[in-house]
Amino acid sequence: MSKGLTMHIRELTSRAGVAERQVRYLIAEGFIPPPRGGRSNAEYGDDHVAAIDRYVRLRDLGFPPAAIKLLLQSREGVPFPVSPGITLVVDPSLLATGAPVQPVIDTLRSLLTDLFKEQAHAHDARHD
Repeated sequence: MSKGLTMHIRELTSRAGVAERQVRYLIAEGFIPPPRGGRSNAEYGDDHVAAIDRYVRLRDLGFPPAAIKLLLQSREGVPFPVSPGITLVVDPSLLATGAPVQPVIDTLRSLLTDLFKEQAHAHDARHD
């Protein structure tokens, strides 16, 4: 991920709205990458802000730190059961990014409508 704008810890905490102590915890626990440039010249970028935002959003949704860690470490996608027989698998890099949801909803609605229509038609044909 590109680093974009570089900033020092005070700028990062101001932009992300978290305390310096929280940033150090998030780095130590692997929720955000370590700074570039070493301890004396530590620099942070937009990727750090995005990682903090993702962590805070997931936490605010009720996920405990251990669950957030598992979600973010998932390489093959995070399964979310939607209803019996339907599980949505989400790429961990998309979690809590603020990406637009409506296009996904529209696509899923169309896909499910088509799938269920086909199932209903096949069911009707079997019973004729």
